Amino acid sequence: MSEKKVSGIPAAEVMAVQELVEYQAGAVVSRQIVKREKGNVTLFAFDAGQELSEHTAPFDALVHVIDGEAEITISGKPIRAKAGEMVLMPANQPHGLKAIRRFKMVLTMIRA
Repeated sequence: MSEKKVSGIPAAEVMAVQELVEYQAGAVVSRQIVKREKGNVTLFAFDAGQELSEHTAPFDALVHVIDGEAEITISGKPIRAKAGEMVLMPANQPHGLKAIRRFKMVLTMIRA
């Protein structure tokens, strides 16, 4: 029986989400694990002080912090989120992310 993969991870297997993406000094690392027409799921690891500059997206995106702490700014409003917390970034509103201390997140983009 061959192993089936779903955009980067094996199907029907338990995965340790924190082990799927590693921190790198002075960098933001990403790994897309699911890609579909209606959305995708990407893991990110941000070293302390690293950021994604303000931008907009045409779809809602759900940030689930799985390690560390981030500042997420949405339409000029800063929000702090730490491991175990989630923030919905609404479509068409400017947003950016910065690592207060190194952090990992699961980003789910919803295209419907």
